[in-house]
Amino acid sequence: MSAFNKKKILNDPVYGFITIPTDLLFDLVEHPYFQRLRRIKQLGLSEYVYPGALHTRFHHALGAMHLMGQATHTLQSKGHHLSEDECEAAQVAILLHDIGHGPFSHVLECCLLDNVHHERISLLFMHDLNRQFNGRLTMAISMFEGTYERPFFHQLISSQLDMDRMDYLNRDGYYTGVAEGAIGAERIIKMLDLVDDQLVVEAKGILSVENFLNARRLMYWQVYLHKTSICCESMLIQILRRARFLIRQGEPVFAPPAFLLFLRESVTLDAFLGSSIYLEAFNQLDDYDIWGCIKQWALHDDFVLSTLCRMLLDRRLFKIMLSTEPFAVELVQELENQLRQLGLPDDELSYFLVEGQATNAAYLPSGDRINIKLKSGNVIDIADASDLSNIRVLTNIVRRHYVCWAKELTVDHRIVKSQ
Repeated sequence: MSAFNKKKILNDPVYGFITIPTDLLFDLVEHPYFQRLRRIKQLGLSEYVYPGALHTRFHHALGAMHLMGQATHTLQSKGHHLSEDECEAAQVAILLHDIGHGPFSHVLECCLLDNVHHERISLLFMHDLNRQFNGRLTMAISMFEGTYERPFFHQLISSQLDMDRMDYLNRDGYYTGVAEGAIGAERIIKMLDLVDDQLVVEAKGILSVENFLNARRLMYWQVYLHKTSICCESMLIQILRRARFLIRQGEPVFAPPAFLLFLRESVTLDAFLGSSIYLEAFNQLDDYDIWGCIKQWALHDDFVLSTLCRMLLDRRLFKIMLSTEPFAVELVQELENQLRQLGLPDDELSYFLVEGQATNAAYLPSGDRINIKLKSGNVIDIADASDLSNIRVLTNIVRRHYVCWAKELTVDHRIVKSQ
């Protein structure tokens, strides 16, 4: 790429000065695929709860790259041989791990695409970048996919103690002001080691790992699965669901061509693999497209679409109830009756009454384990090594059922409230 590339130093509010250490990493940061992440917020609609949560996937990816550099340096300092090419590839892989996120990060994966996870799209972008960079991302891609011969690199990129999680917990806690997100990432990284090319944590780092797991559990309930965020996300999903319905009925609904493509079609992974048009269109999407459409749709003739858009724009949000058990059918029917009394026909009820469930598990021993290296040299699972009284609680999947609904609607220019 450019002949003028050189190491860059950035001032990051979480870590201070961080370095873009190689020309390849610099060129990737400068690439339009990566620059798009500036326009995608890390926490979707969490700003409706925490006004400071305005940071982006761009921030997060750079932070994760920085932590990866620290991790590889730690492993080298403990006598493990990691080549410079491997270290660069690991930083490339973590830098690009979220490049496949669409608008509002996780929120719209369920309704913009047909069962296509953002990691699959990240991989498609990586392969395209590898073509553009004449094969220089091949090692990074194999690390990302978990096919590289040294498995600890993939563990650093994607596991239950990876650089992705370490950065987003620290960064999300910082920008939301939720102190529980602070995890002491620097100390955990200093405690990393390798046994048979598998990632382990030295025994003296157990307390830091326990804090990491507990912070993750708390951040999920306080930030990622906050009840108000659930309401906002439910409303946004229903907005796109209604827009898609109207478009497929032949109704005129404004949207930029790239966005309209995904509203009009059910885009599968096979579609991405079969034609470059879908990846090119996806690269044009960001939060601004969605907000621009929501502002336009608030003026649409369709009552459902315009009402939901105005409610979200004005922060007149759905009400919500949470429960550890599924809600009784009678309760849901009563909420439906309240909406009918506001003048909603039955075929529109589902846009204003949403049921679902949220799950949270800080640590799943059945997945990629967090291994602790004891002073004896033996390696055991953190769940067995910890004396934390609630470590078993952290390994349980906690489910919370929710129902959210519009308690007030503007009908015939009047605000009508249900009981």
